[in-house]
Amino acid sequence: MLDENLENGDASTNFKTSRRTFLSISSFQVLAMFRRGLFYSFLSIYLRFFLGLSVTETTFFATFPMVLNVVSQTFVWGAVSDRFQLRRTLIILGEISAAVTTFLVWYGHTLPDSGQLAGYVIIVGLSIVEIFWSMSNVGWSALLSDLYPEHRRADLQGKLSSIGALGRIIGVWIGGLAYDGLSHFYEGWGFEKGLLFFIASGVMLVSTIPMFFVPEGGIGKKKVSQRREKAPISKKLLVFLLAMLFINFGRNSVALMKSQYLSLDEGFDVSSSLLSYIVNTGSFAIFIIGLFVRQISDRFRDEIMLFIGTVMGILYLAGFATADNLPLIFVSNFLFGASNVIIMASSYSFASRLIPPEKRGKQFALFNATHFLSWGIPGTFIVGPIVDQLIRSGTTQVFAYRMSFVTAAVLMIIGVVILSFVIRMNKSSRKHVRS
Repeated sequence: MLDENLENGDASTNFKTSRRTFLSISSFQVLAMFRRGLFYSFLSIYLRFFLGLSVTETTFFATFPMVLNVVSQTFVWGAVSDRFQLRRTLIILGEISAAVTTFLVWYGHTLPDSGQLAGYVIIVGLSIVEIFWSMSNVGWSALLSDLYPEHRRADLQGKLSSIGALGRIIGVWIGGLAYDGLSHFYEGWGFEKGLLFFIASGVMLVSTIPMFFVPEGGIGKKKVSQRREKAPISKKLLVFLLAMLFINFGRNSVALMKSQYLSLDEGFDVSSSLLSYIVNTGSFAIFIIGLFVRQISDRFRDEIMLFIGTVMGILYLAGFATADNLPLIFVSNFLFGASNVIIMASSYSFASRLIPPEKRGKQFALFNATHFLSWGIPGTFIVGPIVDQLIRSGTTQVFAYRMSFVTAAVLMIIGVVILSFVIRMNKSSRKHVRS
């Protein structure tokens, strides 16, 4: 029956997504967010304060892996997904391959005698891991649009964000405990001895189980051949992607530095356990706001939701740049989480309306690129160098890090300006349709 649906048309209109399907993708989402929160919330601290890398060097573990992720999505896996209409298969193969290579990354980084060299082994190793994760990333984005019709996608992203936030909360909490071995060992023990690597690898393997109960996705091969030459990238999508580039660059450029900033001895000097509570404030916001995304999307169009979420992101960055007490940090990180879920749900929903079904592999790869590149590129080439240069010039580390949040806010403001053109283009197209 599933194959017949694929041959007869767009899966988003033909699939009858059951509760079992939603339960399966929800299970995958909660496990994926669990291992991300567990692993990445503390890796930046490990590289900076345990292995001794500079601020800019710590951003390399996001920059180089994300570049390979985007290149692989755009030129390899996106094309494979569109050519063979594979979604679920890419997700399963990607997660299994990433699990195996993550374990090898831990082992490889224990071999060098130099902490700095060990850090670079992690960076290079995670770059290889991302080639496999990119299979999962592009398959996931296309699969959701295959399975769910246009009017349900913002609500779907909100629900998945809420569910994923629960996994992230638990992951960050366990990561904080494991980082120093329940306070019985030393800061960085969880990474050096491999526990955090082992848990992350195990969760990746387990997360593939629910995906076996999800349809493959894709559209019929006849539809692909009929539409293949009729789906150029629209001008509106290109402008939208440019706006998302700046919005994501702003909100994610400091994501790796927040934990370093909060851990500074001359600053807030938070412990790994307290840091996990601060991080989970954002996750709690994602959980709460995600439950109400459907109501918000019913009230506002996707592009207006995106504008609101971006403004909230700017306020979060302003809070981090000016805070001199932890309560304001907690409030700002709550805004960070709320902003994230609104931006994620609205931008995905808007992009899915601009991307034709037969091009979901390649064009979602471009959309994903604005997100994945934002984790490293702006940190390495904009924010990180600013922090390092200010520290070398004699300013306090606290001031240097605060300037990174100011810079990130400026990037988001540029994104808002470009987004305003997208909103105008959308208004013009609606008026044209009505006329």
